[in-house]
Amino acid sequence: MVKVSGPVRVVLVVLLFLALVVAVAWLLQRRLIHFPDASAPPPAAQVVAGAQDVVLHTDDGLRLGAWLVKPQPSAPDRRLAVLVAHGNAGNRQGRVPLAVALAGHGLTVLLVDYRGYGGNPGSPSEEGLARDVQAARSYLVDRAGIPAERLIYYGESLGAAVVTALAARHPPAALVLRSPFTDLPAAGREHYPFLPVRLFLRDRFPVGDLIAQVTAPTLIVYGTADTVVPPAQSVTVADRAAGPVRIVAVEGADHNDASLLNGPQLINAITELAGEIK
Repeated sequence: MVKVSGPVRVVLVVLLFLALVVAVAWLLQRRLIHFPDASAPPPAAQVVAGAQDVVLHTDDGLRLGAWLVKPQPSAPDRRLAVLVAHGNAGNRQGRVPLAVALAGHGLTVLLVDYRGYGGNPGSPSEEGLARDVQAARSYLVDRAGIPAERLIYYGESLGAAVVTALAARHPPAALVLRSPFTDLPAAGREHYPFLPVRLFLRDRFPVGDLIAQVTAPTLIVYGTADTVVPPAQSVTVADRAAGPVRIVAVEGADHNDASLLNGPQLINAITELAGEIK
């Protein structure tokens, strides 16, 4: 029987512990990425006057709840629609201030909730979220009557990755990315530096690669004090874009600050971009 020395035994224990950590992270990785509010929001009209509850039909058979917010009566209808894909937490109700602000500037807004979010069935994944925003686009074009060339895609954080992939397949009139990362492994490494994130992540969300295929005018907005997505990653995404890009850096803003939800710099930049669509 081989006798194991004390130092070797310690190393083996540490290696075993690390292996267990990696195994658990592999099994639970999507729970470390997605933090949905799975509760069903109230009817849209109870939250935003005139808003509508709509159903999105995915190509794998799911029915997803979403909210359609029309332009406010006081604002001239620009006949443009903004498809809003939120980040990895919460649900559509938390993005109402954004929708109200944009509707106040004459924009129609579709607040999307992914599978597993906002009372919707299913579990989120990169492939699943791609199907969900595809269903949202189809709703706007086929049922709401918005021409494809009058669509703006808006993605927040993880949602920026989702709409960039959509833009690579179905070019929009314009693309707005709020706090985008270069890819999910790069973002994950910032929060889990002790794990081999790039090796074991199943979902990649390669924004930096896909943005190089997007020629639509692109607006990138980020906070200079972002502690979730490093600002340098958002700048890198802008540098890799194939189309014309405008960058708006909100000084002192962290990832979840109100200034990056419905702040004046963000809303003004979006409406200016919308004004350039003829």
